[in-house]
Amino acid sequence: MKKRCTWCGSDPLYISYHDQEWGVPVHDDRHLFEFLVLEGAQAGLSWLTILKKRENYRKAFRAFDFERIARYGRQDITRLLNDPGIVRNRLKIEAAIKNAQGVLAIRQEFGSLDAFLWCYVDGTPLQNTWKHMSELPAKTKESDQMSKDLKKRGFNFAGSTICYAFMQAVGMVNDHLVGCFRHAEVQKMAQQDKSGVCGRSRR
Repeated sequence: MKKRCTWCGSDPLYISYHDQEWGVPVHDDRHLFEFLVLEGAQAGLSWLTILKKRENYRKAFRAFDFERIARYGRQDITRLLNDPGIVRNRLKIEAAIKNAQGVLAIRQEFGSLDAFLWCYVDGTPLQNTWKHMSELPAKTKESDQMSKDLKKRGFNFAGSTICYAFMQAVGMVNDHLVGCFRHAEVQKMAQQDKSGVCGRSRR
């Protein structure tokens, strides 16, 4: 039996996410935007709830094409509010649209969302060595700064706790417990990761 972080429980979908995605460095802008939307949608809910709706989100939000989503209007909002496959919360839906517009502005200024976000860890995944779940922080100075900067740019559902969960998900930080079989695997991926680009100075 492989030893895993206890948070993934026994649900096959959750286990698959833990074993294959969580903590793996992500540099594709559309994939990064997907996690921003999903982490925002998760606020007040369980991550498993969002994972079960993930494919529906991909369909409803056109595979997270932020250029299209940035142009969404009233009809699109109505369509999404009537879609039972996603979290039908107007504030979260409107935040996804507003955040897509924010992504376009970031790409224009920094070249990519990847270049903007990965600067919070200087382009290199942070490696933690937690032994117990109780040691994992809800937020850090890096997520505090990311949240502050995103909010300045008009992003919603971008609090520090959401930003840290995002950082964990996209591999900006390795928060697998040291006893988990994925800790060493993700650490190795981070060492081999040459895609991180930081196009600005840390603030």
